[in-house]
Amino acid sequence: MKKTVLTFGLIGGAIMAAMMFATLPFMDKIGFDKGEIVGYTTMILAFMLVFFGIRSYRENVSGGWITFGRAFAVGILITLVACVCYVVAWEIIYFKFMPDFVDKYASYTIEKARASGASQQAIDAQVQQMNSFKALYDNPFLNAAITFVEPLPVGLIVTLISAAVLRRKKAIAAATDEGRVAQLQAQ
Repeated sequence: MKKTVLTFGLIGGAIMAAMMFATLPFMDKIGFDKGEIVGYTTMILAFMLVFFGIRSYRENVSGGWITFGRAFAVGILITLVACVCYVVAWEIIYFKFMPDFVDKYASYTIEKARASGASQQAIDAQVQQMNSFKALYDNPFLNAAITFVEPLPVGLIVTLISAAVLRRKKAIAAATDEGRVAQLQAQ
């Protein structure tokens, strides 16, 4: 299981990290709204490797059958490895290339509040919230924890769906194999 988890988890994490680094030069042009769409789309694509990882484990290690629990375990471990890669990439980007990220994001959210016609009291509350957000993000451990939670729900959903779709009981796997044998003998 270790080889499957590391292989598919590192590939998924590499996809998310590569996309982060690839979009970094265009961040000002992409904007925060579209950047969020690009980011979550990339996460969904990267977490498709959870499906392929579970399927690979089922076919190559588990003899063609896998329970929901084992499939979930393989999938969530792949998800965790990919999330760690995502966190490492973000920590490098934030602290080395974009230390002003929170300032830009704060300006964006405050301008958005002003443009929507929010009261001065609501804008002041937004400013206060952004100041506390910056204090959290400047701590590397809290930054890592917040960043880890970002892709985790997406990976969890993909893991649950994949485990449910790919589970196969031993009897079904044996019947499928027998059907293949009978089909080959008929030819």
